[in-house]
Amino acid sequence: MDYTYIKDIDLITALKKGESKSYRFLVEFYHHKLCLYASGLTNDSNLAEDIVQNVFFNIWRQRDKLKDDFSVKSYLYRSVYNEFIDQYRKNKSVIELEKKYIDALSTIVEEDENSLNQLIAAVKQEIENLPSKCKQTFILSKQEGLTNIEIAEYLNVSVKSVEAHITKAFSLLRKTLGDKMHELLFLLFGIPQKTSFS
Repeated sequence: MDYTYIKDIDLITALKKGESKSYRFLVEFYHHKLCLYASGLTNDSNLAEDIVQNVFFNIWRQRDKLKDDFSVKSYLYRSVYNEFIDQYRKNKSVIELEKKYIDALSTIVEEDENSLNQLIAAVKQEIENLPSKCKQTFILSKQEGLTNIEIAEYLNVSVKSVEAHITKAFSLLRKTLGDKMHELLFLLFGIPQKTSFS
């Protein structure tokens, strides 16, 4: 892009004036990042795209109501988060466990959204580093959403063996990912359904 806005106040002022290049800058600079964030929340690229488009549309439609002194980045991520919650609540209620991870994820991304790709890559790499049987069991549980009984039947092992592998996976991941392990796994695999990150 051949134009940029160093300060938020300049971008906000231009948006309020209805300058189309300010809107193009907003979309070009944030679209990919916001879609990545929304995809982490929804686990659905099409829904993520719709959410981001709605956020941009609403900002332009209500541009005259924008305040002069706020962080554009935080506002956009919070708007995507709120739009996601609205969409999610249309389908089912948000239980406390899910709300906890959604809020934590939102905080992680708002703190440093530029590291989002690196965070996802790091989690994937740590999962790849797990012992083979441990990794297979973990992926069947968290990525495929199978129950422990379903995994045991699929792998022809005992349920206790499945539980042991999952417990070991969490233990190894916690050593490398630290306190944000649950939120990072939530970012990668989306909203827990049949299983939870306990």
